[in-house]
Amino acid sequence: MKIDELTFKLFLIWYTVGIILLTFDLIPSYLEWANVVFLVLAGLIGGIYFLKTFGTTRGISLSLFIVSFSIFAEHIGVEYGLLFGDYYYTSDFGPQIIGVPVAIGFAWLMIIAGTHAISLVITKQQHFLYYTIVASLLTVLIDLVIDPVAYEVKNYWVWNAESFYYNIPMSNFIGWFIVAFILHTVIFLFSIKSKKMMTIWHSRIVLVYFLVLVMFLLLSLFHTQWLAVFITGIFSMITFIFYIRNRQHFSF
Repeated sequence: MKIDELTFKLFLIWYTVGIILLTFDLIPSYLEWANVVFLVLAGLIGGIYFLKTFGTTRGISLSLFIVSFSIFAEHIGVEYGLLFGDYYYTSDFGPQIIGVPVAIGFAWLMIIAGTHAISLVITKQQHFLYYTIVASLLTVLIDLVIDPVAYEVKNYWVWNAESFYYNIPMSNFIGWFIVAFILHTVIFLFSIKSKKMMTIWHSRIVLVYFLVLVMFLLLSLFHTQWLAVFITGIFSMITFIFYIRNRQHFSF
């Protein structure tokens, strides 16, 4: 079995087991590392998607840039309180580099790959601003449910702020939009200069994006984070409908 196929199947198994254990809070403290492995697997699928879409050299280069840039952006946030607000990571989220868990870079890679694939279909990537704004908003969308769960439920990071949205500052979501906009701009430029290929990995990264979204929605629901469930749930359904409708008529 090829390593890419093995990675995808391992992710699905990890996801299936993990969603049960996480939803019912059955993961003991000594197995918290499993969450890191989950994010790494999801990120690797994002990297495989870029590799299959843009070719080996460009795909690997783009993936490394996304991981590196996102970790650097998070470092600026942790160290100086810029972009995202005043926060710090706890020790429960795996090994760190410059104060940022390595898994965060892989999480960004999965999210950026997924939002690119979805936005590519919705916007047909025919207009720079249309594509980048939609892709960046979809990036913020998944964070609307990830952040409340990771902060209040899992305590992976701590916010030193107060706000109506689970004490997560609005600057966090603005920062997510800015970082996503920059990354999707780079992807747009890659797309112009690269021969693109539609492969099964397009559908797979879209599936991964929505699976992760559903997992966090369930966690948010089970912990009565109604505002996060309502906002994210409504806009996720709208996104899915637009994607399915446009996917039927999409071609490169």
